[in-house]
Amino acid sequence: MLTVDFDRLGIGPGVRVIDIGCGAGRHSFEAYRRGADIVAFDQNATDLADVGVMFEAMAAADEVPEYAKAETVRGDALDLPYGDGEFDVVIASEILEHIPQDEQAIAELVRVIKPGGALAVTVPRWLPERVCWALSDEYHANEGGHVRIYRSDELRDKITAQGVRHIHREFAHALHSPFWWLKCAVGVADDAHPAVTAYHRMLVWDMMSAPALTRTAERMLNPLIGKSVALYFTKPAVHSDAR
Repeated sequence: MLTVDFDRLGIGPGVRVIDIGCGAGRHSFEAYRRGADIVAFDQNATDLADVGVMFEAMAAADEVPEYAKAETVRGDALDLPYGDGEFDVVIASEILEHIPQDEQAIAELVRVIKPGGALAVTVPRWLPERVCWALSDEYHANEGGHVRIYRSDELRDKITAQGVRHIHREFAHALHSPFWWLKCAVGVADDAHPAVTAYHRMLVWDMMSAPALTRTAERMLNPLIGKSVALYFTKPAVHSDAR
């Protein structure tokens, strides 16, 4: 389940991408499939080990072009171990809501983008997230949990303040909002609740089968209750003053 639009970002053969806060690796795997040079970056060693195993399995199964490159790197998003302008595309999906020093993290995201490169940032959308917080403290008040709820224009302004230009906004995963409201209502840890398991089966069916009915319903609902908001930016190219 991808939150980021890879076609919009132009991710393909030879494009150098870093997926910051990659988690289980869903965006990193798609970049690898498309032939990119992908760095899956996270602070969680267990997640990175699993991502590394999947990279190897994808290569062994010939699911990726021979020229594609993939690596996992453990580190801190507040202090990225890269020089300025090393990446064509930076992805930060569902991580800034976890970081108290978000402006420092944003500065690092922007710093490592090449001039002319792209940045995609996704976070939980304000309304669905506010409902979750109202229904359950357990949803967010835990170690490593969500520390803030963004309004999209607030986040856009924080990011453009670092010198990039906002180019697009979209919403995603509307069908997932009611699922999380349900989990918050019955208990976030109660995965065995009949209503939760039934809804989860529907989501899995939808992701595996992509039926026209649910795909159309989600497209219509995304502007209203999309669980995530995705913001896209470009870093201005450097123009020489050659005479």
